[in-house]
Amino acid sequence: MSKTIDRLPQDDNFRMPGEHEPQSEVWMAWPTRSDNWRYSGKPAQKAFVDVAVAIAKKTPVVMLVNDAQFANARAQLPAEIKVVEMSYNDCWMRDIGATYVINENGDRRGISWQFNAWGGLIDGLYFPWDLDDVVANKMLELTQDDIYQAPLVLEGGSIHTDGEGTLYTTEECLLHPSRNPEMSKGEIEQHLKNFLGIDKVIWLPRGLYNDETNGHVDNILHVVRPGEVALTWCDDQNDPQYQISRDAFDILNTEKDAKGRAITVHKLPMPGPLYMTEEEAAGIDHSEGMEREAGERLAASYANFLISNGQVVYPLLDKDRDAEARAVLEAAFPEHDLLGVNAREILLGGGNIHCITQQVPVR
Repeated sequence: MSKTIDRLPQDDNFRMPGEHEPQSEVWMAWPTRSDNWRYSGKPAQKAFVDVAVAIAKKTPVVMLVNDAQFANARAQLPAEIKVVEMSYNDCWMRDIGATYVINENGDRRGISWQFNAWGGLIDGLYFPWDLDDVVANKMLELTQDDIYQAPLVLEGGSIHTDGEGTLYTTEECLLHPSRNPEMSKGEIEQHLKNFLGIDKVIWLPRGLYNDETNGHVDNILHVVRPGEVALTWCDDQNDPQYQISRDAFDILNTEKDAKGRAITVHKLPMPGPLYMTEEEAAGIDHSEGMEREAGERLAASYANFLISNGQVVYPLLDKDRDAEARAVLEAAFPEHDLLGVNAREILLGGGNIHCITQQVPVR
């Protein structure tokens, strides 16, 4: 049985490992929400299956599913993917799942952040979010890891770490008034150091244009390995993403990481721009929080991939840019297997492959 730890992870010499470090499994959750996924998630479910099958080539996968969809998910997923019944509001495991930390003795524990559906009553995407807010604790019970309960509203997609003391995030998200308005930037940074065992935070100004998560870092940047990142890049001076990417590049080009290294930046092309079609919008139930209308610009990014045990599972989003993105990833990951998955259906829900997965490091 998991127990709650009263101390801080940093005091116990625990740190958040980088995504490039060994993983024991990856967790996902089944899409069903009719005001986010068209036709109550049926097209998205196929994409989630494809992602799970790709990951499972190297890493065991656990799929959460609500009771009404259990038989459907079990029938669609191969036998080697474990299906676990659990209640939740929506299926973004990166943000509702636990963040795991490890120490040099091979011990593992987990962090349960506070979750408010990307903005709470200010600009959250749905209400209620109470089921999502307890997923991390349930996950840690199932993986049998002790729990650090963090006093911070934070989503896993808003942080990237290199496992060697450096954390990347965006001011747009972590300093947004809908997250922790009572805390200063310095106080938030101290919480990140206390809970993730990091030494330095590199703050990018903004995330991807029109990202409804208030600019999660994982949709504009991905840590390749210590001292190297992949960054969404835009060459169209008339596109709002143009300046956002250049501002991020300027920070990365001038900052050193926690170990004093200059940061190498791999420039990933921006797909599109891509927009929701009338047909796609027609299959989604209307709700107050989420913009799901024809013509809405989609926050599409090749940086929203997953590294897992020597392979990279990345989204296929734009036939005119997919090959170029793969070439950049091949240069960045010369020793990894690259697996592209058609991911537009995931994109329509507001995120991509990194957003729907949460890795559990090896104990």
